[in-house]
Amino acid sequence: MKRMRNKFAALCVAVMLMGNANAYLDPSVMTYTIQVVAGVVVAVGAVVGIYWRKAKRKVQDKLGMDENAKKSIEDDVIEIEEDK
Repeated sequence: MKRMRNKFAALCVAVMLMGNANAYLDPSVMTYTIQVVAGVVVAVGAVVGIYWRKAKRKVQDKLGMDENAKKSIEDDVIEIEEDK
C-alpha cells in the first residue's frame, strides 16, 4: 500500500510541475477519443453484465429460486406433408 501511495504522490508532483504544451490537435483526434470512450463503456458494460448474472444466479441458488419454474415448454411440432 505504501508503494502505491508513493507512486500516486510522484504522479501528483509530475502533474503539478508540467508546463504548457504548444501542439496542434488534428480533428481526427476527437474521433479517436470518442472511439476509445465508447470502447471502454462497452467493455465495462459487458463485464458488469457478466458479473451481475453470476451474482444473480448465486443469490437465486442460495434462496432456492428457479428462474424457469413458471415457464411452460411447448411440445415440438412435426409436420409431415403427404405427396399427392
